[in-house]
Amino acid sequence: MESTTANNRVKFRHLQCFLAVFQLGSVQRAASSLSITQPAVSKTIAELESILGIALFERGRRGAVPTREGRLFAPHANESVAALREGVDKLMRHGTNLPATVSIGVLPTVAGALLPAALATFRAAWPGVSVQVWTDANTRLLERLRATEIELVVGRLSDPDGMAGMSFEHLYREPLIVAVRAGHALCGESAITAAMLARHPVVVPPLGTLIRQSAESVLTAFGATALSSFVETLSVSLGRALTLANEAVWFVPAGAVEHDIERGLLVRLPMPFAGTDEPIGLIRRNDHGPSPTGESLLEAIRAAARARPAVA
Repeated sequence: MESTTANNRVKFRHLQCFLAVFQLGSVQRAASSLSITQPAVSKTIAELESILGIALFERGRRGAVPTREGRLFAPHANESVAALREGVDKLMRHGTNLPATVSIGVLPTVAGALLPAALATFRAAWPGVSVQVWTDANTRLLERLRATEIELVVGRLSDPDGMAGMSFEHLYREPLIVAVRAGHALCGESAITAAMLARHPVVVPPLGTLIRQSAESVLTAFGATALSSFVETLSVSLGRALTLANEAVWFVPAGAVEHDIERGLLVRLPMPFAGTDEPIGLIRRNDHGPSPTGESLLEAIRAAARARPAVA
């Protein structure tokens, strides 16, 4: 009888908050991902624990750590939320002309090089299906994937903790390059020095991203260990504009600028060493497979990756 009463009292918001805290390991990060306040998340978790009569998390300096009972509860909560979302989606579309939607996450520096060909292939197979594309930093995309807001991510291999509960399927390796506009003062230089870089705006990926680590290694090899100023951005459009109009030196993954280099708008500067490339791949949840349309888009992305020319 008590179990039936508890079942009737557990609401969708309880499960949604529980899964956000479970997957992100923090009430604060869960609140941010759900666009609600931190006290609201704490109150909802407390309500759920009261209904179930068990502690689901241990709070401490390490954040919110799931208890044994919390870990046992998580797969069932996830299945319930996923099933409800799928049911609501089908109900909303039943008897209407609304197209289905596939939601994916893609790194902004990868999207332009990979998605045009993939989406053309996908649309030919599924002309009535819409595709929602989220572009953001790798960590933010993985958060959306954990929350089942998107079906898959085209991104970089993260650290083991960041990849917990996820699989990574390698597609290709993306080298970091240093690009400037054609006719830039540094074009034709056989070796770049820190003094040369200091005379121009420098555009780098944001601190905390994997490609920023590669950029730091290159800057160190150039001898520029402490630049006085630089612009941090993952925006390809902003990096491109700064490079073409502001004489910037842009540290960027090669795929993001390959078309501009082919057209002669941008030029690669000589690198002090090779080996700064990063693996790009498909990231999926181990406990939540893609829909049939998602699987078709996934295969189209694989095909587009296979067709990409190797970048040295």
